[in-house]
Amino acid sequence: MSKKSNRFSPEVRERAVRMVLEHRGEYPSLWATIESIAPKIGCVPQTLNDWVRQHEVDEGRRDGVSSDERARIKDLEREVKELRKANEILKLASAFFAQAELDRRLKS
Repeated sequence: MSKKSNRFSPEVRERAVRMVLEHRGEYPSLWATIESIAPKIGCVPQTLNDWVRQHEVDEGRRDGVSSDERARIKDLEREVKELRKANEILKLASAFFAQAELDRRLKS
């Protein structure tokens, strides 16, 4: 997965999507609307199309993972990664102390 840069602020994205929705009726298709507005925002039409689709998902008008759900999944994945690291550290520490206890008993 490639790292995306957030060149456009959330406010610009929201405004661009709002413009597409407001001017939708003035063009023969959604794509024509997007192609007209994208240069005004300074992005390529596919990027604006992605924003419009994500907006539709967030609004419940299209199937998919909403932005809130995506952020929650990302947070949970980060937490799982941290917990796995902590578990590995605890396993290693447990084995270390168990071995130290065995060594101490053998020396006694």
